[in-house]
Amino acid sequence: MRKLLNHTESKRLFTQSKKVIPGGVNSPVRAFKGIDQNPIMIESAMGSHLYDVDGNTYIDYVMSWGPLILGHSDQEIVETLKEAVSRGTSYGAPTELEFELAQLIVNAVPSIDKVRMVNSGTEAVMTAMRLARGYTARDKIIKIVGCYHGHSDSLLVDAGSGPATLATPGSPGVPASFAEETITVPFNDIAAINDSFEKYGEDIAALILEPIPANMGVILPQEGYLKSLRKICDKYNSLLIFDEVITGFRVAYGGAQEIYNVRPDITCLGKIIGGGLPVGAYGGKKEIMDYIAPDGPVYQAGTLSGNPLAMTAGTVTLKRLSEENTYQHLKEKTEYLVDNLKKIAENSGIKVNFNSITGLFTRFLSTDKLPTNYREAASADRELFNKFFLEMLNKGIYLAPSPFEAAFLSLAHEKDDLDRTIEVYREVINNMA
Repeated sequence: MRKLLNHTESKRLFTQSKKVIPGGVNSPVRAFKGIDQNPIMIESAMGSHLYDVDGNTYIDYVMSWGPLILGHSDQEIVETLKEAVSRGTSYGAPTELEFELAQLIVNAVPSIDKVRMVNSGTEAVMTAMRLARGYTARDKIIKIVGCYHGHSDSLLVDAGSGPATLATPGSPGVPASFAEETITVPFNDIAAINDSFEKYGEDIAALILEPIPANMGVILPQEGYLKSLRKICDKYNSLLIFDEVITGFRVAYGGAQEIYNVRPDITCLGKIIGGGLPVGAYGGKKEIMDYIAPDGPVYQAGTLSGNPLAMTAGTVTLKRLSEENTYQHLKEKTEYLVDNLKKIAENSGIKVNFNSITGLFTRFLSTDKLPTNYREAASADRELFNKFFLEMLNKGIYLAPSPFEAAFLSLAHEKDDLDRTIEVYREVINNMA
């Protein structure tokens, strides 16, 4: 396998980082450990491109793991943030900025009457779990195998991408009693959902899932699956929670729930709504959200929640995304790229399956069929992926260093970027074949 070329400065900086940062990184998948290589160290980014400390340029399909739907260093966001910084970076007090972004979210997502800002997707989901348990006075949660909802204790079970890449399906430090309150079932398996509710229905506070999972690779819900979940939750008076941290404002302005016409009781958001700055949010029906302090008994707080810089960048982003034909443009870019990659794979003799939706796609190497759940996705050839990843990287295409992560497109990806990616993909796949 060819090793990474011209990354001497990245290697030096990473070696230094490991002395003061666990694993040298502040989020595990960045370490490239799954592919047994040193990560590249980024110096700057613009539009659809990354630039590393060794002077290499990459077309980026990670896009900070999803938030940068407008691209890196978007001029309007940068200029607006400069103005916002001049007024202060944090107040620890209410601002009109918080209301403005909250109103945009409420207007965009019909299932949300009220929304609370937090600082990360993990924090949003963690609090949504507490709120569901407090509102229903029940303890058990159903989650889907392979769906990742952040690293809070009760949900770090069968959690997909990060733990799967590192071959650690759970984590030491999570009490067994916490895990016992979490019931896991496969994605797209209504029979398993029915069985779990029949057995534990009176104790189930909520069912949580990514409506379009993107942490076991992109997996699409089968026809009627999400609507069936809605009916089952209603039958047992349990809450349905959609984790749209990735899909919110990416696959459509109203998220996956707009596409599939299913309204959850609580929605978790993050990534795009911060415009590239740290953010999270959870929102839902008025009667449920009124259970949150100070109106209700369920407590949640945050020193930097509603940070004015994140609110500013998020407001700019959502206003831009609301413009006419925005998602049609992103859909066309996605389809153009994926359709061409599919044709190359079909002609190569290598088994490659693609799942895609507006702004997201995953290629599954050496799977016998298009995966519909985590078990099927996990059959992808990891060794083949590692070779594929390194060859793409060496030719200037930056993908997530894991077979279980989605690729992200942005509105900043131009046709030249897509054509270059197609050209490189053809070279790499044909060489592998």
